[in-house]
Amino acid sequence: MSTNKDSKTVIIIAGPTAVGKTHVAIHAAKYYNTEIISADSRQCYKELRIGVARPSIHELQQVPHHFIATHSIHDEVTAASFEIYALQKVKELFERYDTVIMTGGTGLYIKAFCEGLDPVPAINAVVRQRIISEYQARGLEWLQEQVRQKDPAFYASGEIQNPQRLMRALEVVESTNTSILDFRKGTKAQRDFNIVYTGLELPKEQLHRNIHTRVDKMMEEGLLDEVKSLSAFRHLNALQTVGYAELFEYLDGRITLETAVEQIKTNTRQYAKRQLTWFRRIKGTTWYSPEEACKRFSPA
Repeated sequence: MSTNKDSKTVIIIAGPTAVGKTHVAIHAAKYYNTEIISADSRQCYKELRIGVARPSIHELQQVPHHFIATHSIHDEVTAASFEIYALQKVKELFERYDTVIMTGGTGLYIKAFCEGLDPVPAINAVVRQRIISEYQARGLEWLQEQVRQKDPAFYASGEIQNPQRLMRALEVVESTNTSILDFRKGTKAQRDFNIVYTGLELPKEQLHRNIHTRVDKMMEEGLLDEVKSLSAFRHLNALQTVGYAELFEYLDGRITLETAVEQIKTNTRQYAKRQLTWFRRIKGTTWYSPEEACKRFSPA
């Protein structure tokens, strides 16, 4: 089988949470008779299922998926390690297929795969754990203020509602006395295959309905019990995420269950908005509704 760049393509199917990426990706994978690599920073953890909207057993049986339930929450999984994993996996898949599908909502993972990452120095593990512990105890406003004081350049970049990015910026500046922005050189790695960006979007009202319905379904399926079973590990990075953090607050008696569920919905809507902002910056992306995308990946 030919291995020149013109014959090998990765189709990226990106978009906000609850837009329907899994359904479209499976449709596309069947059309090209190929496999799917997930680009989701939480679905890779085998202990997390309901709260990360992992594809169902039925969906996973339809098309082989990679980077789903492959790691433990005790493993350190980063955009850099995903880049290594995904490049090796796509190399293996290109031995059998000309086209591979990648789908997910973690923009930094997709960027790492497509363009590479700028090198960031090693972070002191003690510093990282202290920041996580203080964030858990003091909340987002404390984290925002710390970054505002210690890395005003990053604070001004506008990513102040994302605790993961804030903690990353804070641990870098505390470990190196240098802003994380100074490590972003903007040099893109060259890949020896084609990359086609497909974006999925819905009207805001419809996307919000999808999010609310999904959260309600998660609760019906037992998300609270899943969170209870993971309470001892709440300090781990894998659990600093929407759907788990709010229910830990409820379990601690700080808020009611109804409030926790409403906060999950609100925080998920805000996350979806940030995802769209990220993906809309990618030049060359063709945007479709999920229905239009499925038609694109169908026989004429």
